[in-house]
Amino acid sequence: MNRQEATWLRQIQSRRDELPDGRVLVACSGGGDSVALLTFLWSIRRNLGLELAVAHANHGLREEAEGDAILVRQLCRDLDLDLAEVQLNVKEHAAQEGLGLEMAARELRWDWLRSEAQSCGASIVATGHTLDDHTETILIRLARGGGLGSLTPLPPRQDLRWSPLIEVRREDLRAYLRLKDIPWREDASNQEPFTPRNRWRTLLPEIRKEAPALDHHLWETHTQIRELLAYRNAQVASWHGPRWSLVKAPLPAIRWNGSWSISELHWVLEAAFRDLGWPREARHLRDLADWLLPHLNRRPGKPKTWGSWNLTPEMTGWILHPRTTGLG
Repeated sequence: MNRQEATWLRQIQSRRDELPDGRVLVACSGGGDSVALLTFLWSIRRNLGLELAVAHANHGLREEAEGDAILVRQLCRDLDLDLAEVQLNVKEHAAQEGLGLEMAARELRWDWLRSEAQSCGASIVATGHTLDDHTETILIRLARGGGLGSLTPLPPRQDLRWSPLIEVRREDLRAYLRLKDIPWREDASNQEPFTPRNRWRTLLPEIRKEAPALDHHLWETHTQIRELLAYRNAQVASWHGPRWSLVKAPLPAIRWNGSWSISELHWVLEAAFRDLGWPREARHLRDLADWLLPHLNRRPGKPKTWGSWNLTPEMTGWILHPRTTGLG
């Protein structure tokens, strides 16, 4: 194990990525990120008690794709690893579902990866997401108005996905492969400005000249926000029952007891709307909380109405419910 591998292994252990012993399916496209991922995991597999298998998907979008597959096959032969391959018809799926090619490719790829993981007995799928991907995703989501969740877009573990190298810069992975004299393939389409991610990639080099540690600072912010969100969620859960609860009939509603601060209202409305499947537009939730605050903090009185919402008094509190089955 070299110095880089030891550092990346410590990052995994420090994050406590919750890895089960057993088989891991490694998604390998043949690009630098996923080739570095496979090389790294093979080098530290015994340290984490992992058994590796490899999956490669050909999306049928690039003439160079067969060359990618050849490289992955050779790498698996060199490492003596099982390889599963699939040919996906992304264009047909995109046309049938009315999706862009990027989204269609992701859907088909993950449908197949889930199936393949189940088939080969893998409990997780390792992907080559990097710190650069994390930064790009933050900026994309912030630009779309994604709110607080924009700052925690790519956790190391999420459902089936595991991204062991999420704290590593893309350029460091290339240096790692050069050091080991391991080839990889570059996808030229990653430089074409037809997706928001690709457009941000062209802007980031200049931004990093001004802020060289940008990616690492955003990751530290991600870590702090995740801790705060975990605290918030634990608080909201502890209030469920004594202070607030959901009503399912005759109409979905939220029952409130006791007094509240504005921050507490924001938190509970976000959780309740999510549980009820209601739209969670941030500005609307804030306006609703501002209207609720003075009413909830006084003894129940006459029914109140605001927009498409009714606030109905009970013996010990209030019930908030939409005036109709829709939310307008």
